[in-house]
Amino acid sequence: MSENGLTAAQDKMRAGGVAEQAIGVFTHYYRSLEQGATGLIPEETIEPLTEIDSIEDVEVSEEQAREALSRTVLIKLNGGLGTSMGMDQAKSLLPVRDGKTFLDLLVDQVMAARATYDVELPLIFMNSFRTRQDTLNALAQHPGIEVEGLPLDFLQNREPKLRADDLTPVTWEAEPSLEWCPPGHGDIYTALVASGVLDALLERGFRYAMTSNSDNLGAAPSAHIAGWFAASGAPYAPEMCRRTPADVKGGHLAVRKSDGRIILRDTAQTPPEQMHYFTDQFRHPFFHTNNLWFDLQVLRDTLVERQGILGLPLIRNEKTVDPSDASSTPVIQMETAMGAAVEAFEGATAVEVPRSRFLPVKTTNDLLLVRSDVYEVDEDGLLQMVPDEACTVSLDQRYYKRIADFEARFAQGVPSIREAHTLTVTGDWTFENDVVATGDAVVGEEGAPGVIASGTRL
Repeated sequence: MSENGLTAAQDKMRAGGVAEQAIGVFTHYYRSLEQGATGLIPEETIEPLTEIDSIEDVEVSEEQAREALSRTVLIKLNGGLGTSMGMDQAKSLLPVRDGKTFLDLLVDQVMAARATYDVELPLIFMNSFRTRQDTLNALAQHPGIEVEGLPLDFLQNREPKLRADDLTPVTWEAEPSLEWCPPGHGDIYTALVASGVLDALLERGFRYAMTSNSDNLGAAPSAHIAGWFAASGAPYAPEMCRRTPADVKGGHLAVRKSDGRIILRDTAQTPPEQMHYFTDQFRHPFFHTNNLWFDLQVLRDTLVERQGILGLPLIRNEKTVDPSDASSTPVIQMETAMGAAVEAFEGATAVEVPRSRFLPVKTTNDLLLVRSDVYEVDEDGLLQMVPDEACTVSLDQRYYKRIADFEARFAQGVPSIREAHTLTVTGDWTFENDVVATGDAVVGEEGAPGVIASGTRL
């Protein structure tokens, strides 16, 4: 039955114009799935990774840094629509500061690095079918960002969602686009090859890639890290941050006991009964930022050697075909994580970076923070934190989860939270301008819905 499912899935992918390389990778993971692979990594099979080098302790000469950056390409993962916040376009097009979007600030960062170091530094986005056109339209407003001979983007692949009962491609006539899903950001390696972008970069003399999520404004071009990575000779290295009690979701690196390889373990790969190990900041002291550096030539050679399949661990995601309808057909989405490639390369390493390189916006709590006076944007498009510690924001998700609702309630701007330790808002409140929060500021539900008047101190 599953053999018929595989054939049907392959046929559907070919009919949908999916690249043969991606179909080959899908086939590899389908075989693993039908053999019962869960992708789980039990605690007893790994040793915690407790010591890594800090980039702040590394000395890199200015010439080494410039030379390494001159051979580096910046790749931004840009396939997400921000659906968790009610968006229907690329999250990178969301305004962040002074009317500038994530994309605008990313462009500012790249242009500043080019001017400072006199390098080409291509900026290339990995888009999905849903984010591509809007993103390219926005990039057209930035003349000079394109590097001659290289595209501004390449497309992430797609694959069929599989029925959980028989592993055949699901059919959903109400909305056929929901029959498809992305294969996770681990697809970046396959998509780089299938699109021809990897060969184009190598032909132009580029050797290193730095890649990160487009909603992480902390992951700016870094000549210092580029210089360290080039000098290390490592084929692959993720940036890691030291964990705090708030960092319970981010994946972590560990050492696999069976072969001594460094591996990545995400939440979905941890047995539920062992989550207390996963979230223990002392047992696993570093979390994975999804800022990655890799050697383009080593990637090319490895993919050729392995016939296009890196063999990253499978992540088996059980969902429903329509994520908004819990009664719709149960499906399995096969995914891989970009960071899991750390185990595919002999000699891979990792480096600790400052927390300032990890500023993702996954929720409206994060959005309020990056829009607030906790940060100032410098002339290079970098967010600089003003206080010693950022305020922890908690907004009532009943009223602030969706972007449209958030914008309506903060139409006059977000409160000043530079002097606040925490800001907790419960209930439906609309904020006027010049609201200031200090200490542990709380807005309770009593009196809601209501208005926090201009000039209020919380």
